[in-house]
Amino acid sequence: MALSYKTRRRLSLLVLVVGMPLYIVAAVTLVGLFDRPPFWLELVIYVALGVVWILPLKPIFIGVGQADPDAKKPEDDANSR
Repeated sequence: MALSYKTRRRLSLLVLVVGMPLYIVAAVTLVGLFDRPPFWLELVIYVALGVVWILPLKPIFIGVGQADPDAKKPEDDANSR
């Protein structure tokens, strides 16, 4: 079952406002459990974790920035005169 545009939009907002900060705290905590790696390795870890979070959520974010495809198109005022 496909999610409606409105549902995807609300879900994406929830993920960005609630899920993203929780993911950041979890990632920093996870990396903090180990001894401090070299700077370059730590950078690679954070970049990888920054990319990994979006992979399962990609279908939610696709097309959210576009206009609602199910919405009615407003009548052109110039044509109605």
